Formats: sequence, C-alpha cells, structure tokens
Amino acid sequence: MFHGTEPAGYEDFVAGRYREIVRFGALLTGDARLGEDLAQEGLIAAYRAWHRLDGLDGNPEAYVRKVMVRTAMRARRRRWRGEVPTDELPEASRRGFADESDLSVQVFAGLRRLPADQRVVLVLRFWADASEAEVAQTLGVAVGTVKSRTSRALAALRADGLLIASAKEAS
Repeated sequence: MFHGTEPAGYEDFVAGRYREIVRFGALLTGDARLGEDLAQEGLIAAYRAWHRLDGLDGNPEAYVRKVMVRTAMRARRRRWRGEVPTDELPEASRRGFADESDLSVQVFAGLRRLPADQRVVLVLRFWADASEAEVAQTLGVAVGTVKSRTSRALAALRADGLLIASAKEAS
C-alpha cells in the first residue's frame, strides 16, 4: 500500500479513463449507479496493485475490467446485495450518460432484465469487442457457453423490441 501520496501515473489514469470505466460498469450491471460502484471496486484494486500495473507490460484498464467482471459475476451469486432500495430517489445532481437518449434508457432497461451472466457476455462481446474465446477465458467457461448465453441474451433483447433479427436469421 502507498502512504501519503498517489502512486505515479494513477491519478492521470483515473482522470483519463474514469468515464469509460464507469460506462463499462453500468453496462455490466444494467444500472448507472451500480456501474459507478463497480468501477470504484476496480479502481481500488488497481490502486493497490499499481506498482505491478504501471510498468511496460502492465495494462491497468484491462486489470480494472477483469476485477469488475469478476465482481459483477460474484454479485449475481449473492442473495443479499447489502443495499435496500427506497421508494423515494434523491434528486440527481447531474445527468449521466445513460440519461442522454430514449434509446439508451431502453437499452439499460433491457440489459437490467437479463440475468447477470448473459449481460456480462453481451458487454464483453459487443462493447469491449472481445472474441468468444477471450470471453470464455475471462469467465472461466467453455466457448459453447459463451455462444449460448449470447444467443439467449440477444433473443431476449429482440423479444423486448430492442433488436431486429438479421437477414440470416429471418430466412
């Protein structure tokens, strides 16, 4: 652990990548506020491991994303999340990226309805642009599992009207 000062480069990393890391977390969780919490978990882990990550071979953002994916997958296995929802939400002081359009609101609603394992696979495949093999390795599952989760998730989003069937699927 570092005492008294930020590790060299950490503050610049956070300043430059925070918005994208939070967006990744929001997509993983299907919720902008939970996504920010997830991003904080990843950034705390990166802070602790910064001496290993800031070198030439280190990739801090990949490390943060891996921590976030694992945390999101673990959270789905827990029965109690540690928070109790309230009937009255506090006033939002600023608009988040999820509030920028009706489409993003619909996409987040669709993602929220998916099971966490399907949501994580979609985010890794289509937002993080990872291959099926990379997703399988990250999650510790077979490539076939990634394919089936992707297929089920896309079918659910189509059923919600968020996606249209491709020409290949329509024939």
